[in-house]
Amino acid sequence: MQDTSVVDTQIHKISSLAGYQQSLNHLLVDSVNNGASIGFIAPLTRAQADHYWYSIECDLLNDSRELFVITEGSEVIGAVQLALCQKANGAHRGEVEKLMVHSQYQGQGFAKQLMHILEKSALQQQLKLLVLDTRLGDIASLLYEKLGYIEAGEIPQFALSSSGELQSTVLFYKLLK
Repeated sequence: MQDTSVVDTQIHKISSLAGYQQSLNHLLVDSVNNGASIGFIAPLTRAQADHYWYSIECDLLNDSRELFVITEGSEVIGAVQLALCQKANGAHRGEVEKLMVHSQYQGQGFAKQLMHILEKSALQQQLKLLVLDTRLGDIASLLYEKLGYIEAGEIPQFALSSSGELQSTVLFYKLLK
């Protein structure tokens, strides 16, 4: 078992996946295969992860998305994304996507750190609203509520789970000041 006592972590906003691809693949596969409801069905393969991150690289290059990672040494142990609305009437808002912390590092405050840096960046860009969704009953809901996100409602049968069940999602928002 890996030692999870983290001594040297850093949070970075990255604009290219160069040097991070393998570590991001590992994080995504770990997250999905350990039950995270982030748009994929387990088991997730490396090829599927590669394909996903390729699409994210394109978004990073055209400035429609920001990616924040927390690293220990050269290994990515957590990540979150801010998707910037590309509609003329939505330039004031962003969507929080794919908050992930590697299963061996959960419960150490890294998700909270990632959310704080994402919100700081959103404020610097003068965004006024952040939105996100998460699976009904997911532990992430507790984090979002602690960070001041407000539950806007529930959509039943929103996403297919790895077990084949249709699950509800909960929408949250936060007005930034």
